[in-house]
Amino acid sequence: MTIPLNAYLIVAGLLFAIGFYGVLLRRNTLVIYMCLELMLNATTLALVAFSRFNGTADGNTFVFFIITVAAAEVAVGLAIIVQLFRQRQTVQVENLNALKN
Repeated sequence: MTIPLNAYLIVAGLLFAIGFYGVLLRRNTLVIYMCLELMLNATTLALVAFSRFNGTADGNTFVFFIITVAAAEVAVGLAIIVQLFRQRQTVQVENLNALKN
């Protein structure tokens, strides 16, 4: 039994939509950051699905670079969020909108 391409794309689309919904409506920077990562994973899933459908390794190569960059992004993003929390004592977006206190 083979799973068709459109099943992968539907799952990737749903994951992307959930992530996009979270970025637009959430107020916590950690949740927003997790939703951004969910959107990144959805595009990675779509790349792997297209790669498998076409029978090439191009998508898998892109995924390798995406995962590498995402690891660095997580380290930098979490460091920024931790620093914001240390200075402002909150991770709520509406309290972080000013550049200076």
